[in-house]
Amino acid sequence: MAAKKSGKKKVVRSKAVAAASSARARPSNDKTPRTKKATTAPRPKVAAAPRKSAAAPAKVATLTTRKSAVRKPVLAASAPVASKQRGGAIAAKGRVATARPEEAPLAEGDPAPAFALADHTGTTVTSAELTGQPYVLYFYPKDDTPGCTVEACGFRDAIREFDKVGVRVIGVSPDSGVSHQKFRAKHELPFTLLSDSDKALSSAYGAWAKKKNYGREYMGVVRSTFLVGADGVVRRAWRGVRVNGHVAQVQAAAESL
Repeated sequence: MAAKKSGKKKVVRSKAVAAASSARARPSNDKTPRTKKATTAPRPKVAAAPRKSAAAPAKVATLTTRKSAVRKPVLAASAPVASKQRGGAIAAKGRVATARPEEAPLAEGDPAPAFALADHTGTTVTSAELTGQPYVLYFYPKDDTPGCTVEACGFRDAIREFDKVGVRVIGVSPDSGVSHQKFRAKHELPFTLLSDSDKALSSAYGAWAKKKNYGREYMGVVRSTFLVGADGVVRRAWRGVRVNGHVAQVQAAAESL
């Protein structure tokens, strides 16, 4: 019995194997449609951007040039424009520029300007009281500075020679009387020093003028010397004086009066 059951099982297995093999060999009669794989829709073609032509930069440059050309007159118009001109003064919107013609400098042969100034003691010295006596009027920037000290000491050392020919030496600067006193005492200066605090006398002689130093312009005393005769006329004039050897030149001119 056991042998018969095992034989049946073998038959069943062989039939199942045969059925499977026949199923592989025959084409399938199943008419059920197979599902097709989803295909992606084709992407629309995007038109490529047109390449910039070589002339494009030229157009930009042309436009920029036109804009700048239009703006220039606007900038120029914003500057102050002169509107009126009276008595040498130019009136401009936003500022006033003074354009005065410079006065002719005092020359040899011109009458010496009149003055009345306080000296180092506070005593007033006038040009009227000097009438009939020749004198040297020398203008210097500041007391006790190197160049001014050398010049003052030069007149100090030669004062006897000026006294012999009757020529008085007078120094002039914008310094105060107190400053003059200290300057005279320190260097034993035997001559008069006048205080021209408002630069009136310096301006009259043309010694107060525009100066340049290291590219900077400013108003100041230009070292100058004038020899005035007994008749009140300027006999000699030295402007932009160089200190070395200057006193000897003035002394020689004084002796020739």
